[in-house]
Amino acid sequence: MKKNNIILIGFMGVGKGTVARALVKASNMYAIDTDDLIESLENRAIKKIFATDGEAYFRNLEKKSALWLENSVENTIISTGGGFYKQENIQNIGTIIYLKSSFEGILKRIKKASNAKNKLKKRPLLQNKKEALKLYNTRVLEYERVANIVVDVENRNLELIVKEILGKVNENN
Repeated sequence: MKKNNIILIGFMGVGKGTVARALVKASNMYAIDTDDLIESLENRAIKKIFATDGEAYFRNLEKKSALWLENSVENTIISTGGGFYKQENIQNIGTIIYLKSSFEGILKRIKKASNAKNKLKKRPLLQNKKEALKLYNTRVLEYERVANIVVDVENRNLELIVKEILGKVNENN
C-alpha cells in the first residue's frame, strides 16, 4: 500500500524545496528535504561529500535515506535531490510528483533567486553547463517514467502549482 507522502522529483534548481514549503502551508503535512537529511547524517555539505567521497558514496547515502523514509515517514512532503528518483523503493515511499521545466527555465529561475551565487555553488553537477544539459536531457525521460503525476512549473504561479498538486494527489488516492 502506498504511503500518504508526496515526493517531489525533478532536475536540480527546478524549485522542489520552494514548492514543498508552499505545500506545507496549504496542507497539514510536514516536509523533509533529502539533501538536508543527508547533510545532517554526514554533518557536512553535499558539495563536500561529492568532493571528498564522490558521487557513488553520495548515492549510497541517498539509498540509506530512502529506506529510512519508507520505514519511518508518513504524512510528509519529501523534496529530493535531482538523482533521488533512481531509488528502487521510491514507489513505496509515496506519490511521486515530477516538477517539470525546461533547462533554460531552471537556469533562469536560479539566476533570478536572491541568493543565486549560493544556489549555483551548492550544486556540484551544475558547474559545467554543457554537462548539466546532457544530464538534464537524460533525466527528463526518467523523471516522466517514474512519476505518478507530472506538473509543469515553468513560469507558473506557486499558488496554482500547489493547488494542482493537491488536487491531483487527491484524485490519485
